[in-house]
Amino acid sequence: MVTRVTTSGNYANVLTNLLAAQRNQMEAGDKVATRKNGQNLKDYAKSSELLTAMRSVQTRLGVFEEQNKILTDKLDTQNTALTRVADTAQAVRQIFSEALASGRADTLVEDVEAQLRNAVEGMNARYGGKYLFAGGQVDTRPVTVTTLSDLTAGPPIASFFKNDDFKVTAKLDEATTVTTGILSDDLGTDLLNAFKTFQTFNQGGSGPFTGQLTAAQQTFLEGELANWDAVRADVTNVAAYNGVNQKRLETVAEDLQTRQNSLAGMLGDITDADMAEASAQLQQAQLSVQSAAYVFQALQESSLINLLR
Repeated sequence: MVTRVTTSGNYANVLTNLLAAQRNQMEAGDKVATRKNGQNLKDYAKSSELLTAMRSVQTRLGVFEEQNKILTDKLDTQNTALTRVADTAQAVRQIFSEALASGRADTLVEDVEAQLRNAVEGMNARYGGKYLFAGGQVDTRPVTVTTLSDLTAGPPIASFFKNDDFKVTAKLDEATTVTTGILSDDLGTDLLNAFKTFQTFNQGGSGPFTGQLTAAQQTFLEGELANWDAVRADVTNVAAYNGVNQKRLETVAEDLQTRQNSLAGMLGDITDADMAEASAQLQQAQLSVQSAAYVFQALQESSLINLLR
């Protein structure tokens, strides 16, 4: 049996080879241009499930990273407020010490009341427009006292705190959850009681504090130094707890970044093109196109029609 060789059959074969060569050239060109082995999951058929799983983990880690950036900023703001309250207790102790050293109390009451306002502003600190120490009542000012006389007007100290018992928790990663919420009454009850003790004495029979200190006033102030040391220590302990959370958050952030880098490397091993190999493939594909085009042109020139002209 003799196989017939026809011009149309030759054209079809050569054209098929030319189109295949052009397709290979386009794919090689895309690989060089994008530096990727493919544009979608179907281009990674053997690894598609693995890629999907890895990208899912990558997305989840990215969500944790974004949340933790916000939480880091919030804890920084919280630390500033806690430091302000602790410094207030230290400032009151310093005011008492200076009054004892000078033997005078000319501006003692005014100075202490200024520190009360400073402490209240610290406990009413906000982040993103929401009160930090209000528990779940984030739109309600958690501490309502404004003057020393408010503390001795009759209502108990607890009535000046408007927070509830809800403490905010945060999930730092898949396995780490911390309680970041701090309540104003936990922070400020002893502090306001100390201010109340001062104001009660100031309004009592041995007060008010004006001019030269009396013996009774000196004895009272000396006794209060230790009390204010204890108040400052309590607030400092709360600030230290916040600092522990900040350090823990920093450690988790570093771990998340390490995991992201590892995932990026693993994904790159699958999706990133070997540029030396891709360049060689492109050159080979370009040569194949040129060869197929040359054969096609040669076939045109050698057809029977051209010979009969």
